[in-house]
Amino acid sequence: MQGRYVRLDVLQPARDGPALFRALGQVEAVWTYLTTPPFDAAAPLISHLTEITADPAKHLFYAITPEGFSEPQGFFSYYTIQPEAGAIELGYVALGPALQRTRAATEATFLMMDWAFDAGYRRFEWKCNALNAPSCAAAERFGFQFEGIFRQAMVVKGRNRDTAWYSVIDGEWPRLRGAFQDWLAPENFDVHGVQKQALRARVAP
Repeated sequence: MQGRYVRLDVLQPARDGPALFRALGQVEAVWTYLTTPPFDAAAPLISHLTEITADPAKHLFYAITPEGFSEPQGFFSYYTIQPEAGAIELGYVALGPALQRTRAATEATFLMMDWAFDAGYRRFEWKCNALNAPSCAAAERFGFQFEGIFRQAMVVKGRNRDTAWYSVIDGEWPRLRGAFQDWLAPENFDVHGVQKQALRARVAP
């Protein structure tokens, strides 16, 4: 998927793993709410990526390369894919410092959502650790509706995880799609790349 500020390529561990290790493998904050600790070498990260990308019908991962970079700076996935229910989830989000809080990261999310609804999915999900305040805030910024907390849903790294659920459904997408497009337009940013109007204000009902 090619956007104005970012490109998404189906993740290939052998090809993308070394770059992803350089971008985020040792950045502790990236891995706080994921299932693994930071990686101390490229090989273990490549092995992990090989494992989680083994079944693309279950989890389809994309490497994220922002404008101005020659190699990916993060990755995420269609993590739970349920075509029989028309539901799909954006999950396993791992963004290096070069992607965090950028137009590229927002556009990458938009591209994933736009493809899913265009393909006929009815429901786009976002789930995160309920303690992960930045992820919860991101879901709300992107126009997802909060659906509740699944208490004691998982055990991750030996600790309880309550999971916060968010979603966008197909009837909401045309309005949100327009809001994303307006926000991503070059004229919404000044010469320093600072937004003129926040996305949160555009996606508000």
